Amino acid sequence: MKHLFLLRHAKSGYSDLIPRDFDRPLSGRGARAGETMGRYLRRERLAFDRVLASDAARCVETVARVEAGLGASLGVQWMRDLYLAPATALLETVQAAPEAATQLLIIGHNPGLEDLVLDLAGEDDPLRAAVYEKFPTAALAELVIDGGWRDFATGAARLARFVRPRDLDASLGPDGE
Repeated sequence: MKHLFLLRHAKSGYSDLIPRDFDRPLSGRGARAGETMGRYLRRERLAFDRVLASDAARCVETVARVEAGLGASLGVQWMRDLYLAPATALLETVQAAPEAATQLLIIGHNPGLEDLVLDLAGEDDPLRAAVYEKFPTAALAELVIDGGWRDFATGAARLARFVRPRDLDASLGPDGE
């Protein structure tokens, strides 16, 4: 059984002083959401065999805040190819994961992450509607399959978890700042 976790970077800030999208840092709410998700990972005792992340500034900062809340290093492998990667590229990354790994975490961006969840989860999956509504910043999805990494395909996975920061702390919701 394989567990694929997808974490969207936390909320980033916008500033005319930062000309490149790649360099945008987290907002204050984003930093709090990252730590909240890290505490959630610790409380749920989630551990990962492999962690891949976009090397965009907001993902690097998200990892740092998640690690602060988790109280441990995630041992991230930084990948420029994950920056704004579409679902097709993300799926190729998943399918290339070593079979020895059973828990893979990818930290990246929308719309790729959301599209991947919607593609992999079955149409009748009860959590799919919440993802379809919105895969907000710092949200975590877990997809499970009774096979190998290459078996992840359209409609083949079960969406076992979808947690948004606001589910853990109402102040991190859309009206929280």
